Amino acid sequence: MKILNVTRSHSTQDGAGVKIQRIAGFDGKSLDPFLMIDELKSSNSQDYIGGFPAHPHRGIETFTYIRKGGFEHQDQMGNKKAIQAGQVQWMSTGRGVIHSEMPLADAQHGMHGFQIWLNMPAKDKMNTPKYQDSSDRVLPSIINQSGAQLTALAGSWTESQQTISSGLDELAGAGAISDIWLQAHSAMHLDLSHYGKVLLYIHTGALKDSRHQSGYLLNIDPQAPIHIESGNQEVGLLLLAGQPINERIAHMGPFVMNTQEELKQAVRDYHAGKFGAI
Repeated sequence: MKILNVTRSHSTQDGAGVKIQRIAGFDGKSLDPFLMIDELKSSNSQDYIGGFPAHPHRGIETFTYIRKGGFEHQDQMGNKKAIQAGQVQWMSTGRGVIHSEMPLADAQHGMHGFQIWLNMPAKDKMNTPKYQDSSDRVLPSIINQSGAQLTALAGSWTESQQTISSGLDELAGAGAISDIWLQAHSAMHLDLSHYGKVLLYIHTGALKDSRHQSGYLLNIDPQAPIHIESGNQEVGLLLLAGQPINERIAHMGPFVMNTQEELKQAVRDYHAGKFGAI
């Protein structure tokens, strides 16, 4: 596969002191249509016990995927759901959402999860908020002859002449996300040439070349054949694909709009109580 550039995640904190690894692309170019990838991975409950108390969003979509542990999501729309290992949750915030994400009791044994932000096109930023999760079903997977497994988290995916759908197909920018797990000495071949952006985030182990390991994001040329291969160890990674929106971005904290005036209006609306309350 052809790697266009490589970015390494950096350590930061968010919410009530939750420690995360982050890759951000609020320039509207480097990750478009994605904006940010946050990874929470720790066996120490003090790194995440504070969770993410109630806070607002406007103009983005949030996609949460849990591999270990769990969070309880609650929002002003009336949703209150526990998202646990192997499950995903998507929220299109549109004109405004207030939500919280707090760790579940069983997360005391460790946590590994992701929250990914996607940009919404200008025409959709003031839409009615939406919420969806996979708590009522098992996400579909493909296991190829080499033992490599692809689990569809969002969108539809094809590998080894098999196509599977996550049942979550409304992400902004035609976003699609999968979790790929490679056994030692296994490989996966994918054709994603119908997308304009393809990103590969390694969350466990290292690829066969060993130069690219956990915490690295690879920006891949979607027009070249994609070949992902492991060496002597297992490898886990997220694969993100979508169509760039190519719009100007104005960003301030939890709000992502197109102009500074729109950001100021978002702040005014929030303080005026127009986002509602939990």
